[in-house]
Amino acid sequence: MTRLSGSGGDDPARGAGVEPLALAGEIADAVDGLANLWTTAAQGANPRLSPHQLRALRLLESEPGLNLTALAEGMDIGLPTASRLCDRLEAAGLLERVLHPHKRREVRLNLTGQGLQVLGEVAARRSHALGTVLAAMGPAEREALLSGMRGFLAAQDRGAVAPEGPQR
Repeated sequence: MTRLSGSGGDDPARGAGVEPLALAGEIADAVDGLANLWTTAAQGANPRLSPHQLRALRLLESEPGLNLTALAEGMDIGLPTASRLCDRLEAAGLLERVLHPHKRREVRLNLTGQGLQVLGEVAARRSHALGTVLAAMGPAEREALLSGMRGFLAAQDRGAVAPEGPQR
């Protein structure tokens, strides 16, 4: 496992001349740590949700009324997998299937009040966990992280996508 070099913030110019692939290896550890913090915080919710279930709920929160096909496409999973996922979420009381008012054969997927409540709880737990780590950082480190994340998102929005695999 690689570690981010330095004691954290004592060289603000660090990374300026570092090759992107070398830097990616170092950042990967920080991303793993963040992903672990994110997942662990979400696991404290009641009911406990898998990352897949949570992703489905978040997609339905952002796009209420999706049908099963749209949910499967949005999650990049097959229809049978999406159907079983919805069965479990519905059994837990987090999701409801509602007939489309104009298309008899189409069913819309909507979050229940409990589903929205669970998403709110997960968001609060994640914010608290992240806030605790950010509070342990110095103000300059937090500002540098924020600036770096903004730059990362801007590059991603410009269409920078990861290649399928390592280039040889």
